[in-house]
Amino acid sequence: MRILAIETATEACSVALFEDGVPLGACHEVLGRGHAERLVPMIAELPDKGRAEQIRVSLGPGSFTGVRIGLAVARALGIAWQAEVRGYPTLALVAAMAQAERRVAATVCMTGGHREWFVQDFDAEGLPASPLASLAPEAAARRGVSAILAGSKAIELGQLTAVSPGSVRLPDARHALALPESLLRAELAPLYGRPPDARPPGR
Repeated sequence: MRILAIETATEACSVALFEDGVPLGACHEVLGRGHAERLVPMIAELPDKGRAEQIRVSLGPGSFTGVRIGLAVARALGIAWQAEVRGYPTLALVAAMAQAERRVAATVCMTGGHREWFVQDFDAEGLPASPLASLAPEAAARRGVSAILAGSKAIELGQLTAVSPGSVRLPDARHALALPESLLRAELAPLYGRPPDARPPGR
C-alpha cells in the first residue's frame, strides 16, 4: 500500500511517499510562510505525483493557516484518488522523531500563540502521557520535562529547566510511519491547543 504523508503545521512544509513501508520520495523545506504555494508542487514532484491509497496529514496544533492548507489538500486528493485520509497530532510526530534512537519518555515543546508554548509528554511507546497544554514559558518550566526534550522551543525550555534539549526541532513527513497507529484519526478536525480567542456574544 502507498501512503502519502503531509506535514504543514509549522514553518516547515514536508511531504513523503511510502510503498509498503519503503520511502519512495520526500521533500522538506523550512518556509516560514508560503505553504499554500509550495505544498501541491512538492507533492507533484514525488513519484507518480504522490498518488497513494492512504493520506496522512498533520492536525496541529501549530500554524492555523498551515494546518488548514494541509487538510484542504489532503481532503481534495482523498476525493480525487478515492484514498483514505487520516490525521495525526503534530507533537506526536515530533516525539516519534526524537525517540527514533532512544525509546524513552519525551517532552515536546512547540511554538504556540500569544507568547505561549504547546507542551505535551509522551511515553516510551510514543503515546501521550499528558494532555496537550498551551502554557506561558514559566508555567511550562514548572511542570518539568522528560528524559528527551524536543521541539521548536526545546532550547528555550531547556534553558529554563537546565535540561539539554535533543536535536529534533521541527516535524518532518519522512518520519510519519513511526507514529503509533492508535494516534491516527479519521476525524479531520484541527487541533488548536488552546481555546478560541473569539467567543459568541452572550444573549
